[in-house]
Amino acid sequence: MKTYQGACHCGRIRFEVDADIDHVRVCDYSVCIRRGALNHRVARDRLRLLVPWTHLTLYQWGSKTAKDYFCPVCGILPFRRPSDPTPQELREGVEPFDGWAVNVRCLEGLNLDTIPMKKIYGSRIEHDS
Repeated sequence: MKTYQGACHCGRIRFEVDADIDHVRVCDYSVCIRRGALNHRVARDRLRLLVPWTHLTLYQWGSKTAKDYFCPVCGILPFRRPSDPTPQELREGVEPFDGWAVNVRCLEGLNLDTIPMKKIYGSRIEHDS
């Protein structure tokens, strides 16, 4: 396990994360494509924010179970709380996740060329009415 230092582009948001980054997740959902984040999931207690939470802005949509935290100055999303599984996903055996998805593009000293990418097909998730 390694401790990484992370920050948004302007440095207003700073954090640390303990992780063994053996892959990143790349999602094809509309907001994920536009954002371009490469996420790695970690347990809730593995992320430590080094600035007040008031420095962040929260964005939510749809089911409002995902929490996307971003810097209001430079617009970078350093980490997020993933959404709860949809009813379809629960039927398919997807387990709820109570941790963080860290945008590894915000971490210092990480060579992205050496990390395998796992495709996530968020665009295929059906939302029950």
